[in-house]
Amino acid sequence: MNSTFAEPPKTADDREIGVRCRGVVKEFGDGETRIRVLHEIDVDVLTSKLTLLVGPSGCGKTTLISIVAGLLDATEGEVELFGELQSKLRGRRLVDFRAANVGFVFQQYNLLPALTAAENVSVPLLIQGWTRAKALVHAHEVLEQVGLADKFNSLPSQLSGGQQQRVAIARALVHGPRLLVCDEPTAALDAHSGRTVMELLKRVAVEAGRSVIVVTHDSRVLEYGDRTIEMADGRITRVA
Repeated sequence: MNSTFAEPPKTADDREIGVRCRGVVKEFGDGETRIRVLHEIDVDVLTSKLTLLVGPSGCGKTTLISIVAGLLDATEGEVELFGELQSKLRGRRLVDFRAANVGFVFQQYNLLPALTAAENVSVPLLIQGWTRAKALVHAHEVLEQVGLADKFNSLPSQLSGGQQQRVAIARALVHGPRLLVCDEPTAALDAHSGRTVMELLKRVAVEAGRSVIVVTHDSRVLEYGDRTIEMADGRITRVA
């Protein structure tokens, strides 16, 4: 495994770390307008744990998860995902690595309105070259896992908000990612639906041995976190 971190050799316990951030800095703009939004972030995200990332709006949470997920490049520092340094992954290699290893869940469900639940879930597999028949079979299996076995053929308009979010989670899980990144997944849901979604995400983390990061302002979901990373002004202020 490649590593440029100035730290002791890894131990067996390090196999529990899915994501490592060391000295991560992110700046936007140029010259006098250049703004630093992340300040030398050092943090680990464990496998088989649900990690909450909390803090006030504008503190850098979404920027950090975008860098972790490979959607943004860090200005300085290194991010390692499951033993791979992102700085070594460029172009098509990064796209392929992200497609194989990272799943995304957002506040807005982003389901295609003309497709059924099963068809929406199968989209990532079709992009990877699966046949439609095989992709739909696997989509059905994942929808069963999220408690929607009776909604295979339902359109998004026929589903509640909580059910649509579970379809979105199934779509994020269908390719078996090792990292699941969720940005405010309960913000648009009522209390019952929010609990259902968080219980599902917690089960998904523990059963599959993957790393799950949930960015949230929702105080109702704090009880579901195995670890909580607090941010303020672009810095990690506490890990509990």
